[in-house]
Amino acid sequence: MNPSTGPAAPSAGLVTLYAVAAGAVVANLYYAQPLVGLIAPALHLPKPIASLLVTFTQLGYASGLLLLVPLGDLVENRALSTRLIGGSVVALALAATAWTWPIFLAAALLIGLCSSAVQILVPMIATLTPDATRGRVVGNVMGGLVFGILLARPVASLIAYAVGWRAVFGLSALGMAALFLVLRRKLPHVAPKARAGYFSLILSMFKLYATEPTLRRRAAYQCAAFGVFSLYWTAVPIYLTERFHYTQFGIAVFALVGAAGAISAPLAGRLADAGYGRVGSAVSLALVLASFGVSALGAALHSVVLLALAGVALDFGVQANNVLGQRAIYALAPELRARLNGAYMAAFFVGGATGSAVASALLIRGGWTLVALVGAAAPALALSYFILNEIRRRRAAFA
Repeated sequence: MNPSTGPAAPSAGLVTLYAVAAGAVVANLYYAQPLVGLIAPALHLPKPIASLLVTFTQLGYASGLLLLVPLGDLVENRALSTRLIGGSVVALALAATAWTWPIFLAAALLIGLCSSAVQILVPMIATLTPDATRGRVVGNVMGGLVFGILLARPVASLIAYAVGWRAVFGLSALGMAALFLVLRRKLPHVAPKARAGYFSLILSMFKLYATEPTLRRRAAYQCAAFGVFSLYWTAVPIYLTERFHYTQFGIAVFALVGAAGAISAPLAGRLADAGYGRVGSAVSLALVLASFGVSALGAALHSVVLLALAGVALDFGVQANNVLGQRAIYALAPELRARLNGAYMAAFFVGGATGSAVASALLIRGGWTLVALVGAAAPALALSYFILNEIRRRRAAFA
């Protein structure tokens, strides 16, 4: 590295490896989402709390973001990320062989915890990239991550349709074992400069919410957006099964349509590099809000097409808002990048865990109408917060 010019741009091959790894690791968080209707009865989990199968994975992930991701500022990044991926092999194997629902929930918690490796990988590539192209590179890696999120649902449904839900987790365990070997060989060493102790490191992450207003705002926006993303994608497979009599194959096709939203991540990265982060955030949140109006109309008209369009719009808005948020917080303090990312993503997945936890209950109590109302309320509040902040910022600029 030349100190006067900063880091050289990572090669296209290395960026692709990071994108593939991010997508493969993060997919583990979403395999259970379309399979709730299969796993819950197989393990005798009561229907009103069936969505805990998804919630426990997200709670594990949030715990990893709070307790493990900050270590990216303290421990060599390649070793840390590969060890977590190795742990996911064990957790996925446990899920594949679980014979009672408490064991599966424990496995789900561990899957989420170990999947926090992805949030070591994303700031790692950001550290290796010059400022001028960081938005584009992070956007490309996030595009891989988003494809992992969006393809996890149809892939899980297709495998479950063909050979059963246990095979989904067994095959993923094998895939993670292979990824572990590749990453140990190919990833560069990234040694952080922080010398703080572990507990002071964790404490400093929580202090970031008090000292970094950009982090607070971006975490709030994405907490709301991802909360309703998780609400939609946990509720819609159940709704399609009950009201449209879809099989797992039909749910897979429906979820595959939603993968079109993945194109928003690279586009959002380029917008952020060009200085349009604020406009992009407003449009993203508005799109999330509008998607629930479309979904409500789809439910009223019994239209799968409108429900699918709502899913595409939702995915597009949520993923774009996330890339814009990460681009903003990565610019705050390079030496705090892992902790900033951990604090941001923890809020993000607390929202996701909340959304998935209430999905079953909302469907039982009020059908899709109640799901849509709750789904629209959160982005409406986030958009209002965004607008109020913009008004304050412009007043300060002219004061």
